[in-house]
Amino acid sequence: MRTRRRSLRPTVRSAAVTAALGVSLFLAGALGLAPWTDTTANPAPAPQESRSAGGDPLARSVAALQEQLRRQPQDPGALAALGLDYVQQAKNTADPTYYPKAEEVLQRSLAQQPEDNFTAMGGMAALENGRHNFTQALDWAKRAVAVNPYNSALYGTLSDALTQLGRYDEAAAAVQHMVDLHPGTPSLARASYIAELHGDPATAEEDMRRALQDATGPADQAFTRYYLSQLALNRADPAAALREAAAGLTASPGYTPLLQAKAMAEEALGDNDAAAADLNTATQRLPLPEYVLQLGDLYRATGRSQEADRQYQLFRAEQKLFTDNGVAPDADAALFEAEHGSPEQAVALARTGLTTRPFLDTHDALAWALHASGHDREALAEADQALALGTRNALFHYHRAMIQGALGNPDAQRADLTAALAVNPGFHPVHAPEAAAVLADLAARR
Repeated sequence: MRTRRRSLRPTVRSAAVTAALGVSLFLAGALGLAPWTDTTANPAPAPQESRSAGGDPLARSVAALQEQLRRQPQDPGALAALGLDYVQQAKNTADPTYYPKAEEVLQRSLAQQPEDNFTAMGGMAALENGRHNFTQALDWAKRAVAVNPYNSALYGTLSDALTQLGRYDEAAAAVQHMVDLHPGTPSLARASYIAELHGDPATAEEDMRRALQDATGPADQAFTRYYLSQLALNRADPAAALREAAAGLTASPGYTPLLQAKAMAEEALGDNDAAAADLNTATQRLPLPEYVLQLGDLYRATGRSQEADRQYQLFRAEQKLFTDNGVAPDADAALFEAEHGSPEQAVALARTGLTTRPFLDTHDALAWALHASGHDREALAEADQALALGTRNALFHYHRAMIQGALGNPDAQRADLTAALAVNPGFHPVHAPEAAAVLADLAARR
């Protein structure tokens, strides 16, 4: 049975005590709507180790905290704040080697102050979310909230863990509490994500527009513009998606995810050269596996097979780097194996993923892996799970359509192909044209 999502509306609740974790936890735990999975074969050098902090606020914060800890090496507050900064640096640089550094200083902080150290507990929750260890993240987030139930950012890390563990009603409740405590960009962005997961794009856009209105600086504006661009793509409006990405880049030219958003809009509009150029720039700035894989698929779709193969080799190297630094493989790894490697290995990756991250994406990845390995009846059950909330996801519908076709269900296949192309006609450089071709073939047979 599908559960109806409660409406998340910003309200203000007075609190007897309100304690802030500060900028570090806001960055590490409050904005990210989902864990960022990714790596680079040649990680960028750490700013605090290789060059002056310059105009980078995060690098300045790291440098100041390191200096403070040289004077007071057992300061639990400085250790916790440095751990949070390291978690954010892992995300900013796509360098997972920051995660072990973060864990080391956060554990030192907890050793010095084990009982009421909600900053370090929240930092551990953000760290484990980043490493895709969501059960551990949930435990740390609950411990932090028990110490300080008035800090809205802690409910952000709590909701992130609950979402990825497939506990969607509890995640919505945590987001509502976050909104009640502080109806700002981080909480409203999460409210938007909850709406999107439940197939309510109008509310998702409304909440993200509110998040944009509440944005306090260029970084928040860029963040919300990125998701507004994604929402536009998923209502089949790539021109609007391109405008949102351009507006975000005007506010924050260095915000790399907006280059990816711009590339996705350009690709959907048929401008593959511009899309490839923007993805190339994005991967040079921030070599996330997601970007590398998208660039490889774009090359594959446009007949540049050797360049595609180089991107796929880089994707494998990046996945290994993340795994070596304690990050659990995500759905992209299973999907990649299903299409470019071993379907059996893809099934194993996705099944393992479901034990730690029973999220919609993982069900979809397992469905596609099972389809690739010839187990379509089981694949259909997983594809149904991926779409159980009513999420408008073109790739999920495409995967289920191809499974339905393999099972000899042309009417069901037609319905899912139609749904995929209605959500986003340019959802994938390879699979979107395939979907259109199969749908045309089905129409010709009627």
